Amino acid sequence: MIDLTDSTGSRYEIVGSYARGRRVGDHVYVSGSGAVDPDGAIQHPGDMHGQAVYTFAKIAATLERLGASMADVVRTRAYFADIALAEEYVRAHGETFAGILPAATGVEARLAVPGMLVEIDVDAIVRPPA
Repeated sequence: MIDLTDSTGSRYEIVGSYARGRRVGDHVYVSGSGAVDPDGAIQHPGDMHGQAVYTFAKIAATLERLGASMADVVRTRAYFADIALAEEYVRAHGETFAGILPAATGVEARLAVPGMLVEIDVDAIVRPPA
């Protein structure tokens, strides 16, 4: 059985003892991710769409390192600092997952990093080649 973890070495991963992503068999789980670069700087400040696109790219890279892709995503969860900005997130989600159609949830929440407008986590199932 495949059992892999992915880590970026971020401060939160180290202190919290968690993986950026984990693959167990055909199931892949990507931890909550935001528009924070490796140096801890917020990317696209004040821009929900920009932060969502940046975050989806981070998630795609984690999935790839674990042998999966965005096409394998079956569930997304988004946590919004301000639900009033959700429409811009939905636009980025639609651009990212056109034709894939994962189940999706979005809620308003207090986020851990000031300036982060959205935190996203995903679940994926790696499908055998057709």
